[in-house]
Amino acid sequence: MRSSTRLVGGIAVASLALAGFGAAGAVAAPGNPGQPKYTAGDEGGGDPYFPYSGNGGYDVLHYDLDLTYTPPAASPAPIEGDLDAVATIDLVPTQDLDRFNLDLRGLDVTAVTVNGKPATSSAPPAAGDEVDGAAFWQVQDDTARVWELTIQPRPKLKAGSEVEVVVEYGGTTTRPRDIEGFLYGWVTTRDGAMVVSEPEGSMTWYPQNDQPTDKATYSFEITVPEGKVAVANGTQPKPEETANGWTTWFWDAPDAQASYLTTASVGDYDLRDAYTSSSGVPIIDAVDADLMSGNLATTNASLALQPAMIDFFESVFGDYPFVAYGSIVEDDSVGYALETQTRPVYSRVARESTVAHELAHQWFGNAVSPELWQYIWLNEGWASYAEWLWAEEQGGETAQDAFEGVMSIPDTSSFWDVVIGDPGPTGLFAGPVYDRGAATLHALRLEVGDDDFFAAAQLWLERYDDGTATSDDFQAVYEEVSGLDLDAFFETWLYTPEKPVI
Repeated sequence: MRSSTRLVGGIAVASLALAGFGAAGAVAAPGNPGQPKYTAGDEGGGDPYFPYSGNGGYDVLHYDLDLTYTPPAASPAPIEGDLDAVATIDLVPTQDLDRFNLDLRGLDVTAVTVNGKPATSSAPPAAGDEVDGAAFWQVQDDTARVWELTIQPRPKLKAGSEVEVVVEYGGTTTRPRDIEGFLYGWVTTRDGAMVVSEPEGSMTWYPQNDQPTDKATYSFEITVPEGKVAVANGTQPKPEETANGWTTWFWDAPDAQASYLTTASVGDYDLRDAYTSSSGVPIIDAVDADLMSGNLATTNASLALQPAMIDFFESVFGDYPFVAYGSIVEDDSVGYALETQTRPVYSRVARESTVAHELAHQWFGNAVSPELWQYIWLNEGWASYAEWLWAEEQGGETAQDAFEGVMSIPDTSSFWDVVIGDPGPTGLFAGPVYDRGAATLHALRLEVGDDDFFAAAQLWLERYDDGTATSDDFQAVYEEVSGLDLDAFFETWLYTPEKPVI
């Protein structure tokens, strides 16, 4: 995930009854009074850390995003852009739907159609009230962190049917912040936008089901003023097109992808395709033309190692899981890097260890994602451990030395207080999630032995590829391969807020 250390704090996630929330909109099935046939999809995805992120009642198959973006004017104008967009969403209801929600924050919806039939804009109904006919409405509550677009299609939607939803929307883009107050989502910059959306920031730039369990494929058409470059996930299916002072960039991401891993960064990039891994993975980099000279030199040296890193991680973890790789290096900063799928985003400089970290995430976090955000250690622990493995491969500090470094932290340190198996919504990016997470993996390696450790890692990736999983799933794989009972091990390392005894 985000390769930076974050402070651990506390927050009470608000639970509230908002206008339009909780009204079922159900219609009784004929001959079965009291037994609803068509019901509203849940307005949350079921993650206790982010109860109103994600939605229920459907599975998204594909997002086609047509974005037209105007970056801010020159200083001293405000750092605000303008986004005019159309999202075409192919989905399949998983229940008979009276209505359903999409997550969308800070942008205004102007039109909605479902299977070509238009819906009418409506004010959110009071709890228990009904809205007649095909309709849509928005709830935007920044205090409670509830941002919902509710769509009521008519006719209603049958479970298993193919549905095309088209949402026209747009507005002023700013610099949104996550639950801890850090920049994320569509972060407007003076020369474009730096788009990094973990954990639930993708709703700041397109309507969607913002939860890792609903992975989908993506296609992008991003139109920006001529001279700007727009970079998204995947590969370019055709060259960019320029007309009347605007350039449209086309990107296609055919691999299943969680919403938080999407990007559509815009800037003054030098677009490069100079590298290919030994296994044939094309590497497409976008490096900001305005990087400081020292940062540019470090970045160039680090990016040149990407083919060798792919080769090494493939030898350890198995085949690289996606159609392409590469990097986006911005001269602006959000204070962290992010493993956006196939094309991580870096703030101001890409350093070797961070590049190794974000590349490892393509296996751990992207191909296999956390079912709930409490399992983020499976992402960050593995990516941090991969840094240790790469350093050792390059003749640097060994993984054992790095492990001993973590274990040298005094048992009185607050480092050991973090429960990495369930760190809370404001502990997702705490240092122990990364470092104790990596130490947990090395301790597991010592427990089961090298052969079983790496065999189980590959089985984990094969079994849950393109999906999500939990810490219990992870433990089960390692018990299956090793034949050991690992209950006590995982209880100690993941859930006990004290220094493990080794």
